[in-house]
Formats: sequence, C-alpha cells, structure tokens
Amino acid sequence: MKFIGIIPARYASTRFPGKPLAMLGGKPVIQRVYEQVDGILDAAIVATDDERIEAAVKSFGGRVVMTGTHHKSGTDRCFEAYTKVAEEYDVIVNIQGDEPFIQPQQLEAIKNCFESDAQTQIATLVKPFTKEDGLAALENPNSPKVVVDNRMRALYFSRSVIPYLRGVEKDEWLSTHVFYKHIGLYAYRAEVLREITSLPQSGLELAESLEQLRWVQNGYTIKVGISEIETIGIDTPEDLQQAEAFLAKQRG
Repeated sequence: MKFIGIIPARYASTRFPGKPLAMLGGKPVIQRVYEQVDGILDAAIVATDDERIEAAVKSFGGRVVMTGTHHKSGTDRCFEAYTKVAEEYDVIVNIQGDEPFIQPQQLEAIKNCFESDAQTQIATLVKPFTKEDGLAALENPNSPKVVVDNRMRALYFSRSVIPYLRGVEKDEWLSTHVFYKHIGLYAYRAEVLREITSLPQSGLELAESLEQLRWVQNGYTIKVGISEIETIGIDTPEDLQQAEAFLAKQRG
C-alpha cells in the first residue's frame, strides 16, 4: 500500500496566529513536523492557504500545495491538497501541523491499521490513560475519550468520560478500567476521504464539537491503533514554551 502524509497548516490560528512559523529549537514548527514525517511515509506534503508558510516550506526543501481559504477543517484541506498531487495513493494520513514530536512508531501504528485489516476505512490512534495522569486529566473536556469494540473499532468519541463506571468511586476509575485518550491523527482510504468531505455536519458532531462523530454517525468504520507515546501539541504560545523545554530535555 502507498501512504501519503498531508500536513494542513493555517497562519490564521485564533489562539496562536502564525503558529506554523513559530521557531522551535531554531526551526519553524512546520519544519519540525515535516521532518518527523518525511521518510516514514511514501510521501509528505504541506497543505496551506498562506504564502508565508508556502515560502517557509520551500526554503527547507519540503513539498507544499496551496489550497483555498474556505476550508472549515483540516480534513477538507487534506482532500483538496490530495486532488492536486499528481500521484495516486491508497491512504492519506492527516498529520496536524502543530505536532512537532509525532513519532515514527505512531505513523507505523496507523499504517498497520490498514495493512492488518482490509476493511479499515478510517484509522486513528489512542493512548491509554494511566493512574499517574490523574482524574483531572481524564475529566478534561479538551481531551476526547474513545470507546472501542473487541476488534478495536471506535464505537464513540466524547469529551465526557466514557464509559461511566456505575457503582465505582471516581478515585478508583483509573485503576478499575482502561480509558482511552484520543490522539488527533487520522488516516483515510482515498475514496473514503472523498466521500466524507461531502457529508453535512451531523447532530452528534455539533453536540460534542468533534468532527469524527460525523463519520461515525454516517456508518464509517474507524479502526483504532494504540500508542504509548505522549506528544506535545502546540495550541498556544505557552505550549510552545513547554515544547522548547521538552526538546531541550530530549537533547539531554
């Protein structure tokens, strides 16, 4: 199977304008992301609507495609970018442009979702919550949870804690059950990406503000791979400071 990684990158972030071009360890964030992906998948490309990001990617030798400014999600931007790539690929991997520490093992895990299960239409990753994470992390609505079936296919995603452990004290939840934290890395078969980008927003998606619920509600199968790796996404300038500290620690 052939896999292409597409990295959507916008300049006009509400919480952190210009985030892809912010410097992290002497390189722009978008370059950090690109270098983590390049060579692991068959191809990597940045999809952007901003000429400054386009110029930055070209300056470090990366591939970049210009897309429209009208997209409401990274999924939509991924699809437009894919239509502008000359080659055909079996699977498109949507890699967030603010995840500079995405690891090869995570990309291999999402590839394996397709290679080990021919029925996989969409794939994503989860990380088990640990007791050390604490109840506050589990209950954080900015950290979506996932419930899976016996074949590791997503049943539901929620900002609430799912499942609810009836009859168990909350301080015992993390030692009683394995809860899964969603990692926002997606991959889609090419024909499925075409289909889901034409779907209208669904009631569940609007209720939880989680795009993947549109796909679940429309009957698409989402295969779930497990990652034990904790990464740092960059949503705010404060996150960038944490990322700098994390990078410095990695360098020893």
